[in-house]
Amino acid sequence: MRTYKVAVVGATGMVGQRFLTLLENHPWFSVAMLAASPRSAGKTYTEALNGRWAMPVPLSDSVANRVVLDAEADAEKIASGVDFIFCAVDMPKDATRALEERYAKLECPVISNNSAHRLFADVPMIVPEVNPQHVQVIDAQRKRLGTKRGFIAVKSNCSIQSYVPALHPLMDYHPTEVLACTYQAISGAGKTFASWPEMVDNVIPYIGGEEEKSEREPLKVWGTVQNGAIVDAASPAITTQCVRVPATDGHLAAVFARFSQKPRLDDVIARWKAFEGEPQQLKLPSAPRQFIHYFEENDRPQTRLDRMLENGMAVSVGRLREDSQYDIKFISLSHNTLRGAAGGGVLMAELLAAKGYFD
Repeated sequence: MRTYKVAVVGATGMVGQRFLTLLENHPWFSVAMLAASPRSAGKTYTEALNGRWAMPVPLSDSVANRVVLDAEADAEKIASGVDFIFCAVDMPKDATRALEERYAKLECPVISNNSAHRLFADVPMIVPEVNPQHVQVIDAQRKRLGTKRGFIAVKSNCSIQSYVPALHPLMDYHPTEVLACTYQAISGAGKTFASWPEMVDNVIPYIGGEEEKSEREPLKVWGTVQNGAIVDAASPAITTQCVRVPATDGHLAAVFARFSQKPRLDDVIARWKAFEGEPQQLKLPSAPRQFIHYFEENDRPQTRLDRMLENGMAVSVGRLREDSQYDIKFISLSHNTLRGAAGGGVLMAELLAAKGYFD
């Protein structure tokens, strides 16, 4: 595999920082440029951070003294200097949409962590182990944009990656109804306890826009490609409650599901343990060896103990039981800024690279 030069656009935020830690010494991708808002442009990355480095590892010397570019004003320079960008900007949705489309029309592919393009029918929203076949709509998107090389591919919302992966191996039992209550870490809001002291010893029972995304986005992920567009799945019907909890990282979900054909519990566990997707088959660099890990212990998975399983890229499941109202219920966990954000973005880029979409 050749080495691709990349830019991280939105490099100073929480997800941008995660991208940089994951791209340090990546075997396929090399960070060539950093970009952020006009207030950060022209400063070194260390100066632009102004003490806001929030990662559990030290800031790398390879990026500390790089000069940050303006994501908007320097778009042409960035697009011509890299093979593709990772985009994690913190901008209004309309502005994000315009920025990402601009890069794509400059023939620079965009791997986006943002929600602005998630519901476009010709923009793949990829969980690499679940719906890698959706990359095929890129050809139709390029026709719409008038590009030969440029396109936009997006990550799903971080919350759904705590329960969609666990449901996916069970889809041929035809789930009809799903209830998911998610308990989401503060890093999902781009915060730490230092920057959000109100979250210490506190729970907030509302995350703006999160429930709508959590109920709608899985249907696109499970959708089918028809005539160059992704058509949402008609089922299951999904309802959610999304709660902010005082954990640094890790989104945990309590999931209840009803099926047309009720699965046996031992069959469910066997499917979780045996499941692998294209990232595992292709042995992509960031792919977990085992995507879904099942815990027999009643007190697992736990956010602090299990969120870093397989470098934060695996999904942990436990407490599978029959339910008096639904058919089954279980607890599942994913790391929201690794599997659910930057790590999932890097894995999606690896999948696209392996399939030749950056060439």
